[in-house]
Amino acid sequence: MSTKALITGVTGMVGSHLADFLLANTNWDVYGVCRWRSPLDNVDHLLERANQKNRLFFEYADLNDEMSLIKIIRTIRPDYVFHLAAQSYPLTSFTAPIDTLNTNILGTCRLLEAIHLQMTEDASYHPVIHVCASSEVFGKIPKEKKPETGIHEECPFHPASPYAISKVGTDLLGRYYAEAYDMMVMTTRMFTHTGPRRGDVFHESTFAKQIAMIEKGLISPVVKVGNLKSLRTYADVRDAVRAYYMLVTVSPIAGAYYNIGGSHTCEVGDTLHTLLSYSPMKDEIKIETDPERLRPIDADLQVPDCRKFKAHTGWEPQISFETTMHDLLDYWRERLSRGNNFLTR
Repeated sequence: MSTKALITGVTGMVGSHLADFLLANTNWDVYGVCRWRSPLDNVDHLLERANQKNRLFFEYADLNDEMSLIKIIRTIRPDYVFHLAAQSYPLTSFTAPIDTLNTNILGTCRLLEAIHLQMTEDASYHPVIHVCASSEVFGKIPKEKKPETGIHEECPFHPASPYAISKVGTDLLGRYYAEAYDMMVMTTRMFTHTGPRRGDVFHESTFAKQIAMIEKGLISPVVKVGNLKSLRTYADVRDAVRAYYMLVTVSPIAGAYYNIGGSHTCEVGDTLHTLLSYSPMKDEIKIETDPERLRPIDADLQVPDCRKFKAHTGWEPQISFETTMHDLLDYWRERLSRGNNFLTR
């Protein structure tokens, strides 16, 4: 019988790259959870494979519908569960806090409870589960309190948005189910990770999209920005999904929680200037602050200490920051070359 992996949020940036990784590097069957209204842009290259049912299957379920989750776990009985689905945009969470909390906290609870129910019904069922929290749980750490080695796992939570609060709940639920029900659940706090297929509501992706639109003559040569002084450590999404695979396959520990992040740290403004340096129009493009892109509170010192995860798995980031930014900009150039229309956000 083949090994089965279930990915919630398979149509997102990370979920789609994880599906790519598992299909290329394992012999597992991959089941992607999506809603009927989920956009399929990120998995367009996989649709023919799914149509052929060649180790890839798209299944309907919704984190806000408990019965759909119970059914999918009972039917598939996945060996590995990667829980990536979420309302994942911090700025949106300020205007949609209830939806964010419901989807991210209660949705995670519904999924874990569905797995727990299946384990109760079938004593032989013991899946390995990855619950994806976020570095945003650490929130706004004062500069004087930031550890010299970066934010480690035991730093206190100080969430700075409803999204971050929801991910605190997600994080704690994962550990609770591991401890209370002897489930093999592990939680990650991935710091900024990006690359092709990154949503245009995130800073580095909206920068890249605006630059690509300027190059095509679709908008005036002005890049609109939020807080450029925020400090971020970047990882490539393709390194991130390799980390998630290693998390569940390298001596997994029930209840473990890890910080994971890249090796390149800079201010958001430096990221913008890196992207601009790749454009033939760099000398013509101006930068303008857009108040609507500013958060009420910003988690502005996102620098991780990843020694715990690296020591346990041997994982190291392999893709350079420059390659990631090149690929992100080329991703938007390619999408625009198809003649699609996009919001100027």
